[in-house]
Amino acid sequence: MNRQFGKLLLPLAFTLLAVSGISGCLEVDNPFTGLPPGPWRAVLDLSPQPIASNPQGKPLPDNGNFGFQEVTEGELPFNFEIKYENEKDYYIEITNGAEHIRVDDIFVGRDRSTAKDTVVISFPVYDSYIRAIFEEGVMEGEWVLNNKPDYRVHFVARHGQNHRFTTLRKPPVMDLSGRWEATFGIGSEEEYKAIAEFQQQGNHLLGTFLTETGDYRYLEGTVQANKLYLSTFDGAHAFLFEGKIQEDGTLIGSFQSGKHYKTLWEARRNPDFQLRNAYEVTYLREGYDKLQFAFENTEGQLVSLESPPYKDKVVLVQIMGTWCPNCRDETEFLKDYLKQHPGQEIEVLALAFERYQNPDKAKRAIKTFKEKMEVPYEILYAGIAGQEEASKALPMLNAIISYPTLVFIGRDGKVKKIHTGFTGPATSEFETFKQEFETYVNQLLNEKQ
Repeated sequence: MNRQFGKLLLPLAFTLLAVSGISGCLEVDNPFTGLPPGPWRAVLDLSPQPIASNPQGKPLPDNGNFGFQEVTEGELPFNFEIKYENEKDYYIEITNGAEHIRVDDIFVGRDRSTAKDTVVISFPVYDSYIRAIFEEGVMEGEWVLNNKPDYRVHFVARHGQNHRFTTLRKPPVMDLSGRWEATFGIGSEEEYKAIAEFQQQGNHLLGTFLTETGDYRYLEGTVQANKLYLSTFDGAHAFLFEGKIQEDGTLIGSFQSGKHYKTLWEARRNPDFQLRNAYEVTYLREGYDKLQFAFENTEGQLVSLESPPYKDKVVLVQIMGTWCPNCRDETEFLKDYLKQHPGQEIEVLALAFERYQNPDKAKRAIKTFKEKMEVPYEILYAGIAGQEEASKALPMLNAIISYPTLVFIGRDGKVKKIHTGFTGPATSEFETFKQEFETYVNQLLNEKQ
């Protein structure tokens, strides 16, 4: 619920200052009723910070002289709208294509140190926030991720603007709609394959990239002559794609994730291209047929698959992190499934690997995620996020290469199947996954122990 000027601001102001570590002292003022309603265009400036071109720091191949003159280099735009439900209550709706993210945690007050109106927009599920000075229809400040050390990105938003990348309307040289075989990390040891799915109408471009570890969710942007631009922002991830349509019809471009990572990608149209089977990437090591673990829940109680709620039932073990948007998509899917199938002898148990080094901070992040998302099943703190740490925590698996990873366990306690990654609602394969999931769960429920 948003907080405007008035007495209700005070408790939330102290909470924000304590939890988010925001410096300075805000006092409540009442110069106007709230933030201006209507469209806003926001920009995250990714360019001032040093970029790791690829994980090994090796030289990248020639970038094709992209020359993105339609946009400012390193600027990631996204759109949002401030919507009023009545004269006092309002919320922010962030739009990435078909995705609409409602944000209710909004605080506006007077910063005593600057004597200016300050806006704090919080994303508690992802433990991040935007803090900005607001005056004359402009917000300017920074986006902060609490679970990454000193992670701050310059932010500015202007009221009354609804374009994303540019107001230009250069005729596209081709229609990019369709399925593309893509390769990321060109020139690095971390090279990986992906599927690009694009939908284009004139200059407007929507799409996503599917990888073996998940998808890049809802992307929105534009095609200008022989250049393409896509972006998304959800409070946790800031993705910027820029590309060039080459004379032979292939694509080459750059991908930037926040201020910390940048690499090259290329793509060619290939409607038949497939990634590896998601059920074959992660598997049990030889000699194992069960998952064995005991981790604490947010109340400090040890929980394992031997605990009473999970004995003799079909169990889905969700390996995830509260910082991970694909994990949030999978959590929504599992919540919906349980709600639609009450009474089934099936349980879900999540193992969270968190970015915080401090276990207490990690458990607080898990508790907030569970409460805000209204997750109806246990989420255990399993350790620090990272492939190596997670693999040590679950040594019976060959590796954990993706958050999320979903383990299907039968009534006999044995692992039956493991699904790596999550093909979410932004992809064309989501409906197929849902059907396969339900069919297989029914099969497990009908198996005799």
